[in-house]
Amino acid sequence: MHRRFGKNAMNKAYKQYFDLIFGSTLLTLGIYLFVTPNGINFGGVIGLAQIIEIFLRRFIAIRSDANLVGMINFLINVPLFLIGYRVMSRRFCIKTMLSVAVQTLLLSVLPPLKAPLVEDVLLNCIFGAILCGVGVGYALRGSGCCGGMDIACMCLVKKYPDFKSGRLSIYVNAVLFSVCLFLFDLETTMYSIIFVAILYTVADRFHDQNINVAALIFTDVSTVQTEILQKMGRGVTFWNGYGAYTNHPKKILFCAVNKYEIGELQEIIHEQDPNAFVTFFVGPLIHGGFEKRL
Repeated sequence: MHRRFGKNAMNKAYKQYFDLIFGSTLLTLGIYLFVTPNGINFGGVIGLAQIIEIFLRRFIAIRSDANLVGMINFLINVPLFLIGYRVMSRRFCIKTMLSVAVQTLLLSVLPPLKAPLVEDVLLNCIFGAILCGVGVGYALRGSGCCGGMDIACMCLVKKYPDFKSGRLSIYVNAVLFSVCLFLFDLETTMYSIIFVAILYTVADRFHDQNINVAALIFTDVSTVQTEILQKMGRGVTFWNGYGAYTNHPKKILFCAVNKYEIGELQEIIHEQDPNAFVTFFVGPLIHGGFEKRL
């Protein structure tokens, strides 16, 4: 049993790293194919890196085929890594550094596109936001993040569970887009706002750790609750009940997890009691001692 559990944990870790690298690659391709050729501002730290690059090109002679956004983004992320290391776990920081390294490498190596893929800026904006949003979502699903504002948001959510991560992003992007009004025109700024709005909406759909789930388990086996406590580290409340038809005694377990943990919870329940009856309630509001696992 312990060997099987260790193997499952290792497979889960491999899957998380795959999701992280895959998501970081999709994010970078979205920036490369749709954002940069159309002059769209990404928002957040990458958007700040884009603005810094514009100022550098105005005052310093830089080769036109050199892409500095990736390197500037990496340098801005260094102090954020240090903050994240103190608040979040070491594993989270390693994964985030890996994600930013993938972005930096790809953005530095890929040759700049001379023209957008299609002429319609809105189409580029929508498809770029979808691709980047899926990438960010996969990186978050891998228990890491793509750096930048995500690190700051994760730290604040970890320290203050009731903090709305979108609030910080709104404030920072409001400042960035105000600067964009002076650097670009109103049309480009509006496209950038549309891009960021779609990106965050898509990313939230993939970020399963951010979705609360309540599980109600009806079982005859008393070891189910013990296994959930030991293997998942999640609290369980139980009470005794009876089946209305059979009048047989049942244990009724209540457990709160996030959506990403549903597969692990189902596996534990099935191992202990294949005949258990389980219902899931997605998206309940949870207050109290519930640990946010990002």
